[in-house]
Amino acid sequence: MIGAPGLDKFASDTALALVDCASDAAFAIDGNQTIVNWNRAARQCLGYVASEVIGQHCSGVLQAVYAHGEPLCVPSCEGIRCFRHHAPFTAPDCYVRHKDGNWIPVNIASVAMSERVQKFDGSSVLAVIFMRRKDEKQTQPLVPQTLQIFTFGRFGLAAGGRRLATEKWQRKQQALTLLKLLVARVGRTVPREVLSEWLWPDADEHSGRERLKVTIYALRHQLRATGLNEEIIETVDGGYLLRREAVWIDVEAFTQRATDGAAHQRQEQWEEALQSYTEARRLYRGDYMEENIHADWCAEERGRLREVYLEMLASMAECYAATDRYAEAGSVCRSILVDDPCREGIHRTLMAYLAHLGHYDSAVAQYHHCARILAEELDVEPMPETRRLYEQILAGEARTATEKHDRSDA
Repeated sequence: MIGAPGLDKFASDTALALVDCASDAAFAIDGNQTIVNWNRAARQCLGYVASEVIGQHCSGVLQAVYAHGEPLCVPSCEGIRCFRHHAPFTAPDCYVRHKDGNWIPVNIASVAMSERVQKFDGSSVLAVIFMRRKDEKQTQPLVPQTLQIFTFGRFGLAAGGRRLATEKWQRKQQALTLLKLLVARVGRTVPREVLSEWLWPDADEHSGRERLKVTIYALRHQLRATGLNEEIIETVDGGYLLRREAVWIDVEAFTQRATDGAAHQRQEQWEEALQSYTEARRLYRGDYMEENIHADWCAEERGRLREVYLEMLASMAECYAATDRYAEAGSVCRSILVDDPCREGIHRTLMAYLAHLGHYDSAVAQYHHCARILAEELDVEPMPETRRLYEQILAGEARTATEKHDRSDA
């Protein structure tokens, strides 16, 4: 019988062999997102030999973007999040950058290592990624030339479809925090004294002002080094301003997609609504400015956006239910409850969806789970409407219960 260390080595060897034997372009990454194997088909696809990429961060090699230009390789990478939860990741209709600078249209698929064999010390294989070149005429993605700013999950920047290595910036802590402060108030002037107080609360006025000048200079220098010609940070009377028209921010794109989805839903355009909601969900890679969890200057906005996100997911579930896709609707409800298990209305909605699918035992179990959560977290009992739905399900009136259920009472 193979012991745990032997099993890990067996899994890693198997993953590396999978790369070597694949007919598609393929490579393997470890827990640090470092490329540990690269096959001949990958060389033919992107032009790099194995010695050029092994040991490199995968994002710096692929520089992958979606068709509309949004980088796939960002700090809170959707694929890495899937791999860390031992789930595969797919990305159809995207582009990767060839060594010669051209964009290659590909479909991306993957195999994620299971929890049993996966280690997170950087030595074991996290996933194997496959790239299949699409049979279409070479095209260029619509990569925006503005600075792209990612605030959901881990903060990050991209320019020209390529992630910027902000971890290598000089004076990175102050410069990045300063940029975050300006991003949180994009389009508005932030007074110098306010910035100084947030950055150096213990400094006197003169010292704070001088430090701010140096940090602004360092930040502008780093932004210009990306090749962006447009001035992003503007000096105004008494403060600084991040020019909204000079940047793309994921928060604004997320808000617009969620708004579009709601507009389609009101018109009962279910598929269009689901498409907008799906795009918004992909943009929400984690809570707003989550690395600054204790900072007062972004706490209120973090809470607001989280509520928008959860309400959007509830609307997404409604759209699935409206098209009789109750399994998908229930899956979305479960996602909401992972983030906020005390939402009784969502528990009730999930019970109704399960009942509609004929999963009565699961619906009953969901009620008891809801009751336990409410008792432990809030010291309350389920509301009468939740209890009434539970009793209807017990009585075998599942379809009637579903028809009577209205999420608006959530």
